[in-house]
Amino acid sequence: MDKKEFVVFGLGRFGWSVATTLAESGCEVLAVDDNEDKIKDIADIVTYAVKADATDSETLSTLGLSNFDGAVIAMSEDLEASVMATILVKELGIPYVLVKAQTDLHAKILKKVGADMVVFPEKETGMRVAHNLIMGNFFDAVELSSTYSLMELEPLDEWDGKSLKDLNLRSRYKLNVIGIKQDDELNINPDADDYITKNDVLIVIGKNEILNKLKILKNKEVNS
Repeated sequence: MDKKEFVVFGLGRFGWSVATTLAESGCEVLAVDDNEDKIKDIADIVTYAVKADATDSETLSTLGLSNFDGAVIAMSEDLEASVMATILVKELGIPYVLVKAQTDLHAKILKKVGADMVVFPEKETGMRVAHNLIMGNFFDAVELSSTYSLMELEPLDEWDGKSLKDLNLRSRYKLNVIGIKQDDELNINPDADDYITKNDVLIVIGKNEILNKLKILKNKEVNS
């Protein structure tokens, strides 16, 4: 399976977290920032790191961005720059563009110019956004508290063909499986004897730390 490719513009805390999580999960990552020190710091972590202005159309046109699966624009402190970068990457043909915003007004403007998803850094973590991008799940999790979330989770390869009883996810991972999506059907409150296939999606409640670890494991399987 081909590795997914993403470009991340802006290497502040949020952009750095997204870029490094994508890279550590096996994706091809191009990191772009106009700060040379940040580019040097991340160069050994991501696939490519380029010092460039994200609002310079000529520079962006040389990066081959039309082949990428998605872009993350994490420069919300500069509204004009994030809007311009969004317009440019959409014009270059990137199919999915996620942009960080600071205010509701900023978000509305970004949506108007083509952003597919807008996130607020105080509500989303860079790590979780990265996992969503990799898996293509843009409804992914609902935080129930600072510790627990309800999440859609794709089964690990080793779970394929096993029953919930055999997997014993509650004991192994402290997960409660409250539903199984199979094709277009949703099995609510599944039985312990129900079997899991690799094409299913589990709806689970669990600790955020464990859910993130399982996401990383699945991401590595997808990109291996």
